[in-house]
Amino acid sequence: MLVSLAALAAVSSGCARTQTGEPPPDTASAAELVKQADGLYAERASIEKARQAVAVLRRARMADYGNYEAIWKLSKYNYHLGGHERDEPRKLEAFREGIAAGEAAVRLAPDKPEGHFWLGANIGGRAKAQGALYALSSVPDIRREMETVIKLDEGFQAGSAYLALGQLDLELPDVLGGDPERATVELERGLKVGENNALLRLQLARAYYQVGRHKDARAQAEAVLKMKPSPEYKTEYDEAAEGARQLLSKLN
Repeated sequence: MLVSLAALAAVSSGCARTQTGEPPPDTASAAELVKQADGLYAERASIEKARQAVAVLRRARMADYGNYEAIWKLSKYNYHLGGHERDEPRKLEAFREGIAAGEAAVRLAPDKPEGHFWLGANIGGRAKAQGALYALSSVPDIRREMETVIKLDEGFQAGSAYLALGQLDLELPDVLGGDPERATVELERGLKVGENNALLRLQLARAYYQVGRHKDARAQAEAVLKMKPSPEYKTEYDEAAEGARQLLSKLN
C-alpha cells in the first residue's frame, strides 16, 4: 500500500508540473547540445532549421557558460540567421545576439580567432541592415576584429577575414571610406590562403569588375562555377555560384 501511494504521489506531482506549464529539466550536456545544433545548422538552407540551431545553442550556453564552442557558434549561427531573415526586427535581433555572443567569446578566449571573426561579422551585418551612417561608425570595429583574426590565424576559414575586409571596401561608398582598389589587394591576399573559398573568389571577381579589370573578373567568376563545393559549405557555394552567374551575365 505504501508503494502504491508513493507511485500515485509521483504521478500526481508530474501531472501538476505539466498543468502549470513548467518545462522538464534540461539534462543534456552543453557538448551534446552543441552537436545537436550542428546537425540543425547543416540544414541551414531552411531558415527554420537555422532558427532551431540558434535556440539549441542558447540552451547549450545555459548549461555551461564557459563552453567556448557554444558561445562562438552562437555568434556564427546568428550571423547566418541575420543575413537570411526577411523580417527586419528578427534580422536586427539576430545580429545583436551575435554581437553579444562574439564579445563573450573574445572575453573568454582573446587569443583565438573565432570570437573576433564572428563579432566583426555581426557588427558588419547589423551596420548593413541599419544604413550607411551606422555603417560608417562601425568600420573601425570591423577592421579591428578582422585584422586581429589575420594576426592570430591568417588562413582562418580559408581567408575569410580578408574576404570581410574586401567586402567592406567594396560596399562602402568612396565618400564613406570605401576603396575598390584596396579591396582587390585585400582579396588577392586572401586568395593566397583561401583558393577554395567560393565567396572570396566571387568578391574578388566583383572587385575586378568594379575597377575595370573585366578579363580578371570573368576568370574568377568562371573559377567559382568550376569548383566542387564541400558538402559542409554547399549553402554558401550555391550563393556564390548564383552571384558568379549574375556577374557573367553583366560581362556578356
